[in-house]
Amino acid sequence: MSRIGKRPISIPAEVDVAIDGDRVRIKGPKGSLERSIHPKISIRREGDVLLVTAKDESREARSLHGLFGALLTNMVTGVTKGFQKGLEIVGVGYRAEMNGRTAVLSLGYSHPIHFDLPEGIEGAIEKNKIVLSGIDKELLGVTAAKIRGLRAPEPYKGKGIKYADEIIRRKAGKAGSK
Repeated sequence: MSRIGKRPISIPAEVDVAIDGDRVRIKGPKGSLERSIHPKISIRREGDVLLVTAKDESREARSLHGLFGALLTNMVTGVTKGFQKGLEIVGVGYRAEMNGRTAVLSLGYSHPIHFDLPEGIEGAIEKNKIVLSGIDKELLGVTAAKIRGLRAPEPYKGKGIKYADEIIRRKAGKAGSK
């Protein structure tokens, strides 16, 4: 049994949870999220908590038990508080700006890159910082990873797009090899 899966998920008063067979829908003040449930997992509501249980003791069911516990916790947190992810642009001449729902990034290539934000993700750019926010933690992480992948930070000068809390391990370069 997973320790994370066994943890009861408390439901705040402003959150509405609907379980329809293999689908769970969570609605809160910031929006609503929906997810299908794996057949080896069962979810039930007891008062103001959600309980996740595995239907059998197979290896797959045990791993899915913790996964769905974490996913449902993230859904409840997302519809109440939301999530934010920060990115930083490092490099001379590297810049970004928002044009509606499109981020226009100048990253040292011969052309600017137009990145359309997916539905449900909001973006704000201030100088060299990009702040993404949304209620779906999974979609937020995927979007941040795609933006970072446009120009990943390199280890010599650290130029590129990095997460705000990411630490880039630096290499010495040619002069430091003697």
